[in-house]
Amino acid sequence: MTWDCTLDYNRQVQKQRGESIVKLLIIDGQSGRLGAQIIEGLRKAGLSNAHSIIAVGTNALATSGMINAGADQGATGENAVMVQCRSADVIIGPIGITLANAMLGEITPQMAVAVGASDAHRVLIPSEKCSTSIIGISPMTRKQQIDACVAQVLALCQQ
Repeated sequence: MTWDCTLDYNRQVQKQRGESIVKLLIIDGQSGRLGAQIIEGLRKAGLSNAHSIIAVGTNALATSGMINAGADQGATGENAVMVQCRSADVIIGPIGITLANAMLGEITPQMAVAVGASDAHRVLIPSEKCSTSIIGISPMTRKQQIDACVAQVLALCQQ
């Protein structure tokens, strides 16, 4: 049995027991630092081990950084994004993961479509690096954004 199959089997067993489990998919690119900070925040906040954190990086460096921060599993690339978006309960990452060709071209149109078409709840962190302005969002430091993201995800895991 592979590691991936073990997580899927454990998830099925937990559902049969009536336990609430959430598959969190964190997508990041470039250095993966934002994703790593989110994972560290979730772990420090005491996210239950029943919930799985899957890290998908647009490159190997991003994936490695998120795995080192405490993700349960990690994968890299376009196909990984497309496959994992199908089964995620919550997708977390910078707003750029929804924009084709964002993040210096690391987000392919297919990745953006996979994130947008997913049935998962999306928790997105705004960034001015994607040449996109979001009106109605108050300015926050990166730490404040991470803290707000962690609080939102923890609340979703409690529902």
